[in-house]
Amino acid sequence: MKIGFFTMPVHRLDKNYTECLKEDREAIILADKLGYSEAYVGEHVTDAAESITNSMLFQASLIAETKQIKLGTGTTNLSHSHPVLVAAQAAMLDHLLEGRFIFGVSPGALESDAEALGIRGVDRNAMFVEAIDHIINIWTGEPPYDLKGEFWNITTRETQFAEIGLGPIAKPFQKPYPPIVGTVVAPFSKGVIEMGKKGFLPISANFLLAKWVETHWGNYAKGCEEGGRPANTADWRVARSIFVHDDHDTAVKYGKTDDRSPYRFYYKQLYTKLLKAGRHEVFKPSRDFPDDHLSLDYILDELVICGDVNSVVDQILAFREVTGDFGTLLYAGKDWEDKELGKRSMELMAEKVMPAVNAAIGQTAAAE
Repeated sequence: MKIGFFTMPVHRLDKNYTECLKEDREAIILADKLGYSEAYVGEHVTDAAESITNSMLFQASLIAETKQIKLGTGTTNLSHSHPVLVAAQAAMLDHLLEGRFIFGVSPGALESDAEALGIRGVDRNAMFVEAIDHIINIWTGEPPYDLKGEFWNITTRETQFAEIGLGPIAKPFQKPYPPIVGTVVAPFSKGVIEMGKKGFLPISANFLLAKWVETHWGNYAKGCEEGGRPANTADWRVARSIFVHDDHDTAVKYGKTDDRSPYRFYYKQLYTKLLKAGRHEVFKPSRDFPDDHLSLDYILDELVICGDVNSVVDQILAFREVTGDFGTLLYAGKDWEDKELGKRSMELMAEKVMPAVNAAIGQTAAAE
């Protein structure tokens, strides 16, 4: 099993924006040095707590400062931009990274983003489906393209001039295109079936109970079968909120109980957003679970793995017993309320926790 990194960076509202961006970059640079296999960052335009407004632009800032880690969008919100722009920019980033690029995509779920962009009330899932089809057709096709859709029509027929290079849109470095991943955020997701059909790769979100994460693989495998391709658990990424420290009590305080815990702040923000959107059922063990039982402490107890090395190893193995095997554990990055604690946790994950987990399950990090 590999170790990766995924962050939808949630910082306190009074934290300096420049410092937030520096910290977010520093975390991925550290992940690269520690041998994390890949790193994803989320994007939002109208959320003051989440600092990254364009994940491709952010990852481009890390090209020269990382060596081996693959950098992914987590995700590019396809309803927010014209697919020609996304296709061209992602292709360029793939070349700049010489193949260290993973293309993470989603419709874009934040209502305030949609309002600001004038697409609130528009079927963003339909926009997403059309956009990704257009992008793949651009990458695998040739000008003038002549792509038709409900939201976008794409052609360069009237203006192409092949002799001087006018008309084509850049193709990626990786052939036929970079790995495409999507984050799965719902129990029994039907969307993950479609991902399997198309050959996209799933990331199970870090805010789902283990029993709901387990439902993703069966649906993904079903989609792969329907798409005529093999399903390999090595392709499955699963994100978890984890904090590990040499001292168990320190880990529990920083990961769950302290008022200044960045994990506590993260889940308070997320729970408040999902409750407002009527999507807080993702935190429940069953639909009839009473809302008044869904406290912040309950959510933290269910979704945060924290403790000393041995405890965290045991909790990851217990989680895997529920979900079944998966290829990459994505460490869900949080604000570095205490930078030294945040960095130490990432170090222990790479140097102590994952070797012990792989020893217990009889794998090596490179053998999935």
